[in-house]
Amino acid sequence: MKNLFKYILIIALALACTVTFAQENRGNLPTYYKERLHFGFTIGVNRANFIIHPAPHFERFDTLKSVTSVPKYGFNLGIISELMLHQYITLRFIPNLSFAERSLEYDFQGVDTIVRKKSIESTFLNFPLNIKLRSKRVDNFGAYIVAGGSYSLDLASKRKSVTSTDPNEQIVKLKRDDFGYEVGAGAEFYFEYFKFAIEGKLSIGTRDLLIHDNTVYSNSIDKLNSKVFLVSITFEG
Repeated sequence: MKNLFKYILIIALALACTVTFAQENRGNLPTYYKERLHFGFTIGVNRANFIIHPAPHFERFDTLKSVTSVPKYGFNLGIISELMLHQYITLRFIPNLSFAERSLEYDFQGVDTIVRKKSIESTFLNFPLNIKLRSKRVDNFGAYIVAGGSYSLDLASKRKSVTSTDPNEQIVKLKRDDFGYEVGAGAEFYFEYFKFAIEGKLSIGTRDLLIHDNTVYSNSIDKLNSKVFLVSITFEG
């Protein structure tokens, strides 16, 4: 996934550099770059994951060998508001609803390796604010890069759940709120009545999401950050 994102970013940057020096033709929606506000909607597929920072002296957990994160796929739905700051620079606010799932796998050493999987389902309200740098158009095509920050609210957080004494019933609790940074790139296609775009974006959370409730599942992790890769399509008028 990291390589895929790098390829998308490299291609978008190459396209942006190429079209910047090209002649801008009128094509469809000829006044699009001169309009102050634009609105639209977006739908996308996300791949949610965790960045795990193991606890110091991990070896003190005698039977626990490793903890790994298993990414899974979900989807996003959102609305777009875009404000022009400059002909080639805009400010984008894209509140969206995201359904995501991730798993943590704990490998315990016994007669045989015992794997305990803790699935975590989340429903996020995301509020990203991005700066978008767009290229000149070539006929009905353009490219862009985006970067910014976001705030996320996990509506499915179980931070107040009672902790069971049975390891099989214990859950991994996460904090409700998260802040992160985002970077991405995309390509735009202009049609007669609307603009269509394909975008890839990587979001990294900056807050430790793990609630340390003194279970083997939380004690073995020092810090847990979110990591989400999103591929989306947008329609804007």
